Amino acid sequence: MAELLSEQDLGKALGTLPDWNLDEGALVRTVELADFPQAIQVVNRVAEIAENDNHHPDIDIRWRTLTLRCSTHSAGGITALDVSLAREIDGVVDAIRS
Repeated sequence: MAELLSEQDLGKALGTLPDWNLDEGALVRTVELADFPQAIQVVNRVAEIAENDNHHPDIDIRWRTLTLRCSTHSAGGITALDVSLAREIDGVVDAIRS
């Protein structure tokens, strides 16, 4: 089972994830896309990555706004898996926006 990040490691990780915040034991990012189809493109690509990694974020879709939450439920908080997934999500958002 993945281990929870220490406060120090979590702080370092957040320093490399400027678009993410800490909220109730999860890394959280809200992204506004150009339109609904673009938001769904992000969701579809993140779903592919999540299935490949066997680690899935919670995703809330509101028209063109996505809120993504990464936490390792089995560990009860944030692990290195969540930091890695957050970085992959950033790459997806950057690629689809450009």
